Amino acid sequence: MATVYFGLGSNVGDPESHLQYGLRELAARVGPITKVSSTYVTAPYDAPEQPDFHNRVAECETDLPPEEVLTSALAIERARGRTRDQVRGPRTLDIDLLLYAGEERETQWLELPHPRMEERAFVIVPLAEIAPDLILPSGRIARERAEDPDIQNQRVQKQPNGIFSI
Repeated sequence: MATVYFGLGSNVGDPESHLQYGLRELAARVGPITKVSSTYVTAPYDAPEQPDFHNRVAECETDLPPEEVLTSALAIERARGRTRDQVRGPRTLDIDLLLYAGEERETQWLELPHPRMEERAFVIVPLAEIAPDLILPSGRIARERAEDPDIQNQRVQKQPNGIFSI
Protein backbone atom coordinates (compact mmCIF):
# COMPACT_ATOMS: atom_id res chain seq x y z
CA MET A 1 0.00 0.00 0.00
CA ALA A 2 1.17 3.50 -0.85
CA THR A 3 0.49 6.57 1.27
CA VAL A 4 -0.86 9.44 -0.79
CA TYR A 5 -1.87 12.99 0.05
CA PHE A 6 -4.65 14.94 -1.64
CA GLY A 7 -5.50 18.62 -1.55
CA LEU A 8 -9.21 19.33 -1.90
CA GLY A 9 -10.77 22.72 -2.54
CA SER A 10 -14.16 24.24 -3.31
CA ASN A 11 -15.64 27.73 -3.63
CA VAL A 12 -18.98 27.18 -5.39
CA GLY A 13 -22.35 26.34 -3.84
CA ASP A 14 -21.92 24.51 -0.52
CA PRO A 15 -18.12 24.04 -0.30
CA GLU A 16 -18.17 21.86 2.81
CA SER A 17 -20.66 19.49 1.18
CA HIS A 18 -18.44 19.27 -1.90
CA LEU A 19 -15.38 18.52 0.25
CA GLN A 20 -17.23 15.81 2.18
CA TYR A 21 -18.36 14.27 -1.11
CA GLY A 22 -14.79 14.30 -2.43
CA LEU A 23 -13.48 12.59 0.70
CA ARG A 24 -16.19 9.89 0.62
CA GLU A 25 -15.54 9.20 -3.06
CA LEU A 26 -11.77 9.08 -2.62
CA ALA A 27 -12.27 6.52 0.15
CA ALA A 28 -14.56 4.46 -2.10
CA ARG A 29 -12.51 4.68 -5.31
CA VAL A 30 -8.89 5.03 -4.17
CA GLY A 31 -8.57 3.56 -0.68
CA PRO A 32 -9.08 4.21 3.01
CA ILE A 33 -8.75 7.80 4.22
CA THR A 34 -6.45 7.69 7.24
CA LYS A 35 -6.27 11.40 8.17
CA VAL A 36 -8.18 14.55 7.22
CA SER A 37 -7.30 18.12 8.11
CA SER A 38 -9.64 20.78 9.33
CA THR A 39 -11.14 23.07 6.71
CA TYR A 40 -9.15 26.21 5.97
CA VAL A 41 -10.65 29.20 4.17
CA THR A 42 -8.31 31.10 1.89
CA ALA A 43 -8.53 33.85 -0.67
CA PRO A 44 -8.10 32.64 -4.26
CA TYR A 45 -4.40 32.29 -5.02
CA ASP A 46 -3.23 33.86 -8.28
CA ALA A 47 -6.79 33.74 -9.65
CA PRO A 48 -9.52 36.03 -10.97
CA GLU A 49 -12.00 37.65 -8.56
CA GLN A 50 -14.15 34.91 -6.99
CA PRO A 51 -15.35 33.60 -3.61
CA ASP A 52 -12.89 32.32 -1.02
CA PHE A 53 -11.89 28.66 -1.17
CA HIS A 54 -12.52 26.04 1.47
CA ASN A 55 -9.56 23.63 1.54
CA ARG A 56 -8.65 20.36 3.22
CA VAL A 57 -5.83 17.86 2.92
CA ALA A 58 -6.36 14.11 3.25
CA GLU A 59 -4.03 11.16 3.69
CA CYS A 60 -5.07 7.94 1.99
CA GLU A 61 -3.72 4.41 1.57
CA THR A 62 -3.99 2.85 -1.87
CA ASP A 63 -2.82 -0.06 -3.93
CA LEU A 64 -3.59 1.78 -7.19
CA PRO A 65 -0.78 3.19 -9.33
CA PRO A 66 -0.49 7.01 -9.45
CA GLU A 67 -2.11 7.33 -12.90
CA GLU A 68 -5.22 5.47 -11.71
CA VAL A 69 -5.34 7.60 -8.56
CA LEU A 70 -5.29 10.74 -10.71
CA THR A 71 -7.94 9.34 -13.07
CA SER A 72 -10.18 8.59 -10.08
CA ALA A 73 -9.70 12.09 -8.65
CA LEU A 74 -10.61 13.71 -11.98
CA ALA A 75 -13.70 11.49 -12.30
CA ILE A 76 -14.82 12.54 -8.80
CA GLU A 77 -14.41 16.21 -9.75
CA ARG A 78 -16.49 15.74 -12.91
CA ALA A 79 -19.19 13.82 -11.03
CA ARG A 80 -19.52 16.80 -8.68
CA GLY A 81 -19.95 19.22 -11.60
CA ARG A 82 -16.39 20.48 -12.03
CA THR A 83 -15.87 22.33 -15.28
CA ARG A 84 -12.60 23.66 -16.66
CA ASP A 85 -13.87 26.57 -18.72
CA GLN A 86 -11.83 29.25 -16.89
CA VAL A 87 -8.18 28.91 -15.87
CA ARG A 88 -7.97 29.15 -12.06
CA GLY A 89 -11.70 29.85 -12.01
CA PRO A 90 -14.33 28.95 -9.43
CA ARG A 91 -14.99 25.25 -8.93
CA THR A 92 -17.35 22.93 -7.16
CA LEU A 93 -14.55 20.53 -6.33
CA ASP A 94 -10.83 20.47 -7.04
CA ILE A 95 -8.77 17.42 -6.04
CA ASP A 96 -5.00 17.59 -6.42
CA LEU A 97 -2.75 14.58 -6.00
CA LEU A 98 0.02 16.16 -3.91
CA LEU A 99 2.29 13.27 -2.98
CA TYR A 100 2.37 9.58 -3.80
CA ALA A 101 4.65 7.47 -1.58
CA GLY A 102 7.60 9.77 -2.19
CA GLU A 103 7.59 9.07 -5.93
CA GLU A 104 8.72 11.56 -8.53
CA ARG A 105 7.11 11.50 -11.98
CA GLU A 106 6.60 13.91 -14.81
CA THR A 107 4.35 12.98 -17.69
CA GLN A 108 1.96 14.92 -19.90
CA TRP A 109 -0.84 14.34 -17.34
CA LEU A 110 0.85 13.82 -14.00
CA GLU A 111 3.58 15.59 -12.06
CA LEU A 112 4.66 14.22 -8.70
CA PRO A 113 5.18 15.75 -6.29
CA HIS A 114 2.60 18.39 -7.13
CA PRO A 115 4.41 21.49 -8.40
CA ARG A 116 4.16 24.63 -6.26
CA MET A 117 2.55 22.79 -3.32
CA GLU A 118 5.20 24.12 -0.94
CA GLU A 119 4.42 27.73 -1.94
CA ARG A 120 0.74 27.57 -1.06
CA ALA A 121 -0.53 28.06 2.46
CA PHE A 122 -3.84 26.39 1.56
CA VAL A 123 -1.86 23.17 1.01
CA ILE A 124 1.01 23.39 3.50
CA VAL A 125 -0.96 24.51 6.57
CA PRO A 126 -3.53 21.67 6.45
CA LEU A 127 -0.82 19.20 5.42
CA ALA A 128 1.24 20.21 8.46
CA GLU A 129 -1.85 19.72 10.64
CA ILE A 130 -2.16 16.03 9.72
CA ALA A 131 1.50 15.21 8.99
CA PRO A 132 3.64 17.73 10.88
CA ASP A 133 6.84 15.69 10.60
CA LEU A 134 6.42 14.82 6.92
CA ILE A 135 9.55 15.54 4.92
CA LEU A 136 8.56 17.62 1.90
CA PRO A 137 10.12 17.25 -1.57
CA SER A 138 12.43 20.19 -0.77
CA GLY A 139 13.76 18.31 2.26
CA ARG A 140 12.00 20.65 4.69
CA ILE A 141 9.64 19.46 7.40
CA ALA A 142 5.95 20.29 6.85
CA ARG A 143 5.49 21.90 10.29
CA GLU A 144 8.50 24.16 9.77
CA ARG A 145 7.43 25.15 6.26
CA ALA A 146 3.96 26.07 7.55
CA GLU A 147 5.59 28.43 10.05
CA ASP A 148 7.63 30.33 7.42
CA PRO A 149 6.69 34.02 7.04
CA ASP A 150 5.92 33.67 3.32
CA ILE A 151 3.32 31.01 4.19
CA GLN A 152 2.07 32.83 7.29
CA ASN A 153 1.55 36.02 5.25
CA GLN A 154 -1.03 34.25 3.07
CA ARG A 155 -4.50 34.59 4.58
CA VAL A 156 -5.51 31.16 5.93
CA GLN A 157 -8.31 30.80 8.45
CA LYS A 158 -9.01 27.50 10.20
CA GLN A 159 -12.73 26.75 10.40
CA PRO A 160 -14.56 24.87 13.11
CA ASN A 161 -16.20 22.00 11.30
CA GLY A 162 -17.48 18.51 11.71
CA ILE A 163 -15.34 15.44 11.57
CA PHE A 164 -15.20 13.57 8.30
CA SER A 165 -17.01 10.26 8.38
CA ILE A 166 -18.04 7.83 5.68
